Amino acid sequence: MSILSQIIFGLLLLGAVGLFLKNAKNIWFNILLGKPFERNDQKKERWKRVIFLALGQKKMFKRPIPAFLHFFVYVGFLIINLELLEIVLDGLTGKHRILAPLLGGIYVPLINIFEFFAVAVLISCVIFWIRRNIIKIKRFHLKEMLSWPKLDANLILFFEITLMFILLSMNTTDTIIQNANGHAQSFLFSDLLIPLYSGLGDNIHIAERFFWWAHITGIFFFANYVLYSKHLHIFLAFPNSYYSNLEAAGGMDNMDSVTNEVKLMLGMPADNAAPAEIGRFGAKDVTDLSQKSLLDAYACTECGRCTSNCPANLTGRSLSPRKIMMDTRDRLQEVGENKRKHGADYDDGKSLLGDYITEEEIFACTTCNACTEACPVSIEPVSIINELRRYKIMEEAKGPNEWNMMFQNIETSFAPWKFPPTDRGNWINDLNK
Repeated sequence: MSILSQIIFGLLLLGAVGLFLKNAKNIWFNILLGKPFERNDQKKERWKRVIFLALGQKKMFKRPIPAFLHFFVYVGFLIINLELLEIVLDGLTGKHRILAPLLGGIYVPLINIFEFFAVAVLISCVIFWIRRNIIKIKRFHLKEMLSWPKLDANLILFFEITLMFILLSMNTTDTIIQNANGHAQSFLFSDLLIPLYSGLGDNIHIAERFFWWAHITGIFFFANYVLYSKHLHIFLAFPNSYYSNLEAAGGMDNMDSVTNEVKLMLGMPADNAAPAEIGRFGAKDVTDLSQKSLLDAYACTECGRCTSNCPANLTGRSLSPRKIMMDTRDRLQEVGENKRKHGADYDDGKSLLGDYITEEEIFACTTCNACTEACPVSIEPVSIINELRRYKIMEEAKGPNEWNMMFQNIETSFAPWKFPPTDRGNWINDLNK
């Protein structure tokens, strides 16, 4: 490799890393727009969740076939990228397979392992593409998966299939060159492609360089594309699993200021640390949500398992937990971009509730938490829905008629049922007859 090639490679590397860090910083900025939260208890249990949910993909195996395919793609992504280290070193030093003499006899078996996973990733991605576009599994074709989400999912599969084929082709053309020069070289899977390239003659050197540059530039491009796509979950699944809720599902976080006010009304000891000013009830926009909810939005894989297990969705209601997370992420991207461009106080006149998520959606939720149970990384759509509901009811006094009647009964009769408290024990009289 010439000095010019080394310089070009170095510039590409710096550009890719710089762009990646810039985009990652923007995502971090967006998440910090939410309300701070504290979840650092039970650290041992949290690390177990990281290992079993994020790393081991425990929940994925409720559906074994896609789980095994996804496992190959995931493990392949981690292992194959180890070869990226050698490619980067080759690009910076101008060497060719710089680790081969250092690793000696384990080098070829190691490359064979990389190639095995490359083939596994390629086959798995082809099957995933068939499931999405030919079999057309229902959860991949709901209304929120049209347009960009559908294109994004197919682009990711296309990139991964292409990168794996280029990797194998790079090894194949290099093997042909090495064998022609008297340096015997053979790899288990890429050798199967030798008939495809053996007729190139002297052009084999051009082909090998083309595949080498195509592979590394493809990796650089894909690494940055991930930050714009649903594939971001490969990074954020780990912190999201760590900060997931360890309490019993179905509990709702109370507002400290409201709890303090109720305690004072009932003559109970109040928490002096509670803020005197209540502020906004619930959430109207993404900045009213917790940072964990915003992390959830970015960690969403758009797999649709939440929606396919949602009883409200299954009965024809408009609620889709996946759409809730996608809408939250889209709105957060919009708000973050506006604040970076126009300043922290900029208001575009839009909000998450109303412009992205409708009243019908949030009031269709049964708060059963089937969505959280189904999610591979324990995302909590119900937390967002509850905050939006809280705003609608407590700030705007709007809710379903049935709910309003219940609230009125609780206020006047101290129970959901419309009869005076003095009559509650009347049923006992029937037992004495």
